[in-house]
Amino acid sequence: MAQPKTYALAAGTVFTAFAIGYVMQFGLPGLNDPSEPIEVSGIVDTAAPAGLEDSAPALATAGAFPTLPQESRPAPALQRASVEVAAVEGQSTSDAILPKDVPSAGFDCAISATAEPGAAAMVMLALDAPCHGSERVTVHHNGLMFTETVQPDGTLSLDVPALAETAVFIFSFGSGDGAIAQAQVSSLAFYDRVALQWRGDSGLGLHAREAGADYFADGHVWAGSRGTIEAAARGEGGFLARLGDTHAPEALIAEIYSFPAGTAPAEAEVALSVEAEITASNCGQDLDAQMIERRGEAALSVQDIELAMPECDAVGDFLVLDAMVRDIEVASN
Repeated sequence: MAQPKTYALAAGTVFTAFAIGYVMQFGLPGLNDPSEPIEVSGIVDTAAPAGLEDSAPALATAGAFPTLPQESRPAPALQRASVEVAAVEGQSTSDAILPKDVPSAGFDCAISATAEPGAAAMVMLALDAPCHGSERVTVHHNGLMFTETVQPDGTLSLDVPALAETAVFIFSFGSGDGAIAQAQVSSLAFYDRVALQWRGDSGLGLHAREAGADYFADGHVWAGSRGTIEAAARGEGGFLARLGDTHAPEALIAEIYSFPAGTAPAEAEVALSVEAEITASNCGQDLDAQMIERRGEAALSVQDIELAMPECDAVGDFLVLDAMVRDIEVASN
């Protein structure tokens, strides 16, 4: 016979699907100041590998990456997983989907997060989770998903490229605790963005060669030469942001390339490619990744990548997937 908690979880799933869709589409209800701290509970770290997360119930469909809002998904086949928001402060929900940890008497374990817009359509995030020092946390944003590790004092600060003008960020711990922050990013319309995300040590990387640049020359933007936010803010070139703690087990990693398509002073073209180094850890394996693109005023588009890596006698070689992503072409402004 099914346990009462099972029924509560089933009912909570309906609420969860509605809540995350509403937040992603309309933002946080009643939030006049986008940077105001928000406390939430009942968020499950769907990225944590088996054995690393607590036993808090997971309501998401199994998968590596989250689901974009319905209006942003090009096809149902792209759906991977969903992020759970079981309770926002001020809303009630079933006790069965609340985190089981209870703050110690006399100690404030409240979690809060803030988001502030910055140059080049970046968002400066700050998390304060005093009872979660040195823990892994997964950050979700419009389909983007990456794993970070909180500082020993429970704080975390990072800059993230926005993928929506109303940019909502969800911090998710394995215990089910979490926080939400939101910022308005009016400058996003001036930037084209391409994000590549994957799990673990895949050997994948995003490469952008601006104005016909050769590999490893000026204008080749990649993890080894990321460009600068300052140059992008002046319309002079793009930059790459790499997110995720590569030292965390089975971490979700993301690379996001941004180009100032709306402010580039002359005709510009950027050759984009996904490249994969064949290593001892990925040779002969099947790799899964996902690409998210925002071009101008168009809605986000998503593409799943499934790549069969060559056998291990090819270790040290590279696969160049230049047909995987469209180049950026900008007419004279």
